[in-house]
Amino acid sequence: MHHIYHTEGIILGNKNYGEAGRYYPIFTRDLGMIYASAQGVRKMSSKLRFILQDFAYVKIDLVQGKDFWRITSASKTNKLEQLSKNSGTFEVVSNIAKLLKRLLAGVEPNQALFSDLINGFSVLEKSGKEELQNIEIILVLRILNNLGYIGDNAVLQNLIKSPFEENLIFEVSKSKSQVLNQINKALKETHL
Repeated sequence: MHHIYHTEGIILGNKNYGEAGRYYPIFTRDLGMIYASAQGVRKMSSKLRFILQDFAYVKIDLVQGKDFWRITSASKTNKLEQLSKNSGTFEVVSNIAKLLKRLLAGVEPNQALFSDLINGFSVLEKSGKEELQNIEIILVLRILNNLGYIGDNAVLQNLIKSPFEENLIFEVSKSKSQVLNQINKALKETHL
């Protein structure tokens, strides 16, 4: 009998396989980044079909197989449901998903990063077009910081350490060029 892992996660995309299956990169609260499969999910009769959507925030049950994870069940959290409804927020979330898939490897929990991501996406969901770029900058900065790519920098400390709230959007505007410079430097150092 396999152990069933119960966690929450954000689906960062999908890839079809076989006749009706799909692979999903999922950033989870308790396991970190995992790649899981769901068999028969593309069939019209599948209960998971409408739950396992790109950028959905879901409660998910997983079993670890020999080579990969398998999704046994999932349900909606009823949070972050508007993320993919707006083209501007969809683009930001898509960019963040690409960055996470690029930087995260292996099963390694990072609850601070998960919290930052959920809080950032909550702020993003409520924001207007003019604020999207600043939110994306803060999210990228926090991802890089949580993964150890941002060193001690007095200007960035408030953006990194304080809770992810709407007031940070205005804070990043004051030193945007310096923050972007630090992000680009950190991304270059990842060699990915």
